[in-house]
Amino acid sequence: MERVSKEITIGELLRLCPDVAPILMSAGMHCLGCPASQAESIEDAAAVHGLDPDALMEQINRFLETH
Repeated sequence: MERVSKEITIGELLRLCPDVAPILMSAGMHCLGCPASQAESIEDAAAVHGLDPDALMEQINRFLETH
């Protein structure tokens, strides 16, 4: 799978690759099924949870490169 950007929504990312959910959960994003989170970008969600969006995206993209 190709790399994704921090503008991708959580819902879109999970539709493309549901296996990325544990990465988001371990980062503290426990409400992945929440309707609001489905339309929220990774960048916005990272900001809400006090995370570095670039570091989170690097982790997600490393995962996607190997799966």
